[in-house]
Amino acid sequence: MDLTVLNTDLFPTVVVDTYESFIWTDRYREYGDFELYTTVTEGILNNIKEDYYLQNRESEHVMIVEKLLIKTDVENGNHITITGRSLESILDRRIVWGRIILSGSLQDGIKQLLDECIISPSDEKRKINNFIFEYSTDTAITDLTLDAQYTGDNLYDIIAKICNDNGLGFKVTLNDNKQFVFKLYTGTDRSYDQNENPYVVFSPSFDNLVNSNYIKSKMALKNVTLVGGEGEGTDRRYASVGDSSGLNRRELFTDARDITSDTDGGVTLSEEEYTAQLEHRGKENLANNTEVTSFEGEIDTTLMFKYGEDFFNGDIVQFSNEYGHETKVRILEIVMSENEQGTSLYPTFETIEDKQLTTPDNRLEEGE
Repeated sequence: MDLTVLNTDLFPTVVVDTYESFIWTDRYREYGDFELYTTVTEGILNNIKEDYYLQNRESEHVMIVEKLLIKTDVENGNHITITGRSLESILDRRIVWGRIILSGSLQDGIKQLLDECIISPSDEKRKINNFIFEYSTDTAITDLTLDAQYTGDNLYDIIAKICNDNGLGFKVTLNDNKQFVFKLYTGTDRSYDQNENPYVVFSPSFDNLVNSNYIKSKMALKNVTLVGGEGEGTDRRYASVGDSSGLNRRELFTDARDITSDTDGGVTLSEEEYTAQLEHRGKENLANNTEVTSFEGEIDTTLMFKYGEDFFNGDIVQFSNEYGHETKVRILEIVMSENEQGTSLYPTFETIEDKQLTTPDNRLEEGE
């Protein structure tokens, strides 16, 4: 992988194509990260500095150089490890400065958060001039709503959680005008459950799944929560989320005392509006305590499907292993690794739906 280094003004300065090892990780609804390990040279020290950026032509993401670790060793020579995170981590530099109440379109709500924290804040010192928001026209995004209230919360944590709860991805990319572009997205369905896009299937039967791990656990599952809002004693306001019963019911308490019905503008939320805020907080808490079903593994992208051409991060693809676990999964993470042994690609998948599938007439035949 050839890496282009950009300076703090986002102009390219040098291409790095020689190193001992390199790991680049893109994620669907979190920031990515990288690690570059190589011998210490004057060129490396002069051309890769903190707050510089790295571009990789295998990815649409851009990384920020955040840490340089130099180790000296008389026997093995001096080495430097350079690490950092992708542009999405810029959101981690801001908090909600005061209180923001969101109600209505989810996409508009996230735009409001970014406007007040980064794009057009009342305090000019908080503004990032080249940061812009790009609206999505995907109905899977535009149809979503959001009722929430935030005070002093970290901006990255808020947006990552909203996206996680709604199955959305978010990314910050660099355009030709040297602008940081924020956008929500959902990926493309390439599973057997659709007929609009070519199938992408990872399976030992197609010799493109080198190894895999399958994880299924209910240990952390909670499906009903009592949400406690403002007030004390018998005057405290409550809401509940979830309706499971009997042995299947797994309860959790959500403390939402920070959610208040009085807004900064002197307006009082109605009972319905306030309950919606509490219910949203309860859904967020339940989303952190779900049943886990995931796949991860090493895939061979030289035979049938190539990353960046046939499939992308966030896409929904078909996955099966030799033990009959077959399902459609979303790609949550792509780890690209290169060292003296060669180049490898490691995706992590999130199960969309667990079911046994029968082969439609137009499905790829095994071994084809």
